[in-house]
Amino acid sequence: MRFNEDKRILNLKEVTTMRKLTYYAIFEPSTNGNYGVFWPDLPGCATMGDNLPHAERMATEALGLHVYEMERDGDTLPPVTAPPFDVMPEGGIVMPITIFPDIVNNELDNKAVKTNITLPSWLKDWACTQGINLSQTLQTTLRQMYNAK
Repeated sequence: MRFNEDKRILNLKEVTTMRKLTYYAIFEPSTNGNYGVFWPDLPGCATMGDNLPHAERMATEALGLHVYEMERDGDTLPPVTAPPFDVMPEGGIVMPITIFPDIVNNELDNKAVKTNITLPSWLKDWACTQGINLSQTLQTTLRQMYNAK
């Protein structure tokens, strides 16, 4: 199941109106069976895979992360250029890679991350004796503070 920013289940209307982006990637074979992947329209976006199916999975992940970071930085996404491309390695394969940025954004924005906090030892000990989950308590409190603003 996919969730939106408020942790509600996405409804059918939200799913059918989701943005869809497709950029053409070039898969460049190497002598050992690996494939390097790059996008002529997205300098700096590159990945690789152990074989073609793995490279395709990695390409989808790399494109999603690249678009996420560009949008997060306020960069404008470049227009899509259709093949043929001027830069085409020998044996290269052009493949369209499609992502749904809203799903990628939701997954990355709601991904749990580990962080350290500093508490007095006695307070941590007391919380443990009370069976209090510190991560859950902090998250709940921060959400309440966020929603109150």
